[in-house]
Amino acid sequence: MKQVTVIGAGLAGSECAWQLARRGVKVDLREMKPVKRTPAHVTDDFAELCCSNSLRSDQLSNAVGLLKEEMRRLDSLILSCADATRVEAGGALAVDRRGFAELVTRRIMGHPNITATPGEVAEIPFGEVVIATGPLTSDALAERLQTLLGGAAPLSFYDASAPLVSAESVDMNFAWMGSRYDKGGADYVNCPMTEAEYGAFRDALTTAREADAHGFEDGKVFEGCMPVEVMARRGRDTLAYGPLKPRGLRDPRTGKEPFAVVQLRRDNADGTIYNLVGFQTHLKFPEQKRVFSMIPALHDAEFLRYGVMHRNTFLDSPRLLDKYYRLRSEPRISFAGQMTGVEGYVESAASGLLVGIETARRLSGLPPVDFPQETAIGALALYVSNQSVTVFQPMNINFGIIPPLEKRVRGKKYKNEAISRRSLEIIDAIRKRTDAEENASGIS
Repeated sequence: MKQVTVIGAGLAGSECAWQLARRGVKVDLREMKPVKRTPAHVTDDFAELCCSNSLRSDQLSNAVGLLKEEMRRLDSLILSCADATRVEAGGALAVDRRGFAELVTRRIMGHPNITATPGEVAEIPFGEVVIATGPLTSDALAERLQTLLGGAAPLSFYDASAPLVSAESVDMNFAWMGSRYDKGGADYVNCPMTEAEYGAFRDALTTAREADAHGFEDGKVFEGCMPVEVMARRGRDTLAYGPLKPRGLRDPRTGKEPFAVVQLRRDNADGTIYNLVGFQTHLKFPEQKRVFSMIPALHDAEFLRYGVMHRNTFLDSPRLLDKYYRLRSEPRISFAGQMTGVEGYVESAASGLLVGIETARRLSGLPPVDFPQETAIGALALYVSNQSVTVFQPMNINFGIIPPLEKRVRGKKYKNEAISRRSLEIIDAIRKRTDAEENASGIS
């Protein structure tokens, strides 16, 4: 009997388990919740989104938009559930946080080939194993991995999440609904600030008290999830050119762009909860309320959840993993998700998808898919396993790691869209070929 143990039921583990199960592989899905939680977890559901509720751009001119479309065409569980629970967010794919995790959990628990086993895993099981424990890997398993990997121990940096506020507590006398450049619907609450308000806010932010975090320092955070107070310390105008940039946001009351704008994005389908976009933070909870209430529209905001920071553990993957995310020294063990050094929800799920597909095919005696570098899925795996990368840091998908077109296309947007079309043609051909092979072998 073909069987795989998947450790961790986050985005990567859930996607991996699904791809294995739908190809006839029995999966023992090990998840430490509800027996044990980390400080970042608030529910017992699988695929819980601990940071933002956004899966970023859904446009084919953006690399993550391409990655999502590749995954859709390969029957991704995560993308299917995200599309089913999406909330409006302009050109981005954002989801109802609770609804998304609940749907993933129901579909996983309802598959006859998946058995979910709760409880912390401290030892690596025998047989085929996929480790997808993500940035919140327990201390016990992290210690076991250090023993397994010898000198190539896991690395780590710090990740942060943004606070949530109730929609009814936002003072719309100081805000308006709209999207940047009027792209999509009026999906964001835009909270403008004058130059004086911004200056006072930034000064308070840079001097606010932070929560304790052993070993934390500004240089150990991932650039794509930078705490807002760390960003503010980089310069007086850093926020105004970053998450508070007003470009494309014209206040209907004045007809002008404000000096700075804080955007709030829907966090649930009912539109009763909003998160502060780009406001990942490590401030003490009372300080979050004090400082963020200085934003005029949030002067009486009800904070439903404060931002938190947690350790994100990842491997020195170029030295350890092959292009199938397998451990070179022990190929029965694969890794998936942020632990491999891919950064972001979609990238994590994509690695789980690749591991699930390739592992199921290998166990069934079929040839590997070998996703090429011209696809976003393949480019990500090849970057992570590229032994020529000397200083390895977590990275999001980007067009820079996908080969350029043979002929020149003018304009960045049109060039990226052309690269995406080429990638999707390859994915469609892969899907057609692998479906025929798997149907003929009786595994799907």
